[in-house]
Amino acid sequence: MDRERFLVTLLLTFCVALGVNLGGSLMGSLGAALMHRPPLKTMLQLADELKIWALVAALGGTFAVIRTFEAGVLGRQFADLVRQLLIIGSAFLGAHLGYLIIISLGSNR
Repeated sequence: MDRERFLVTLLLTFCVALGVNLGGSLMGSLGAALMHRPPLKTMLQLADELKIWALVAALGGTFAVIRTFEAGVLGRQFADLVRQLLIIGSAFLGAHLGYLIIISLGSNR
């Protein structure tokens, strides 16, 4: 994987994870409001629960990740292993940033 393609993959992974968490939380709060439930409480709860799903959605499934780990460890292809860890880190950062944005929206400051 060339450098430019890798950077695009990092950015896309970050943005997908961020979007899943933000969009899911905000749309879930809309659904809660329509059902006469507390939307703010629902939004904050969903932001926390959606972090792992945002990570999985951004990675596009887990089998490719496991296959890359296997090839990296058993095949001694450590550069691919490091790239995959950076992509996972990018997805985690996107999901966590979405969580932090929702938390800051829901704070009572």
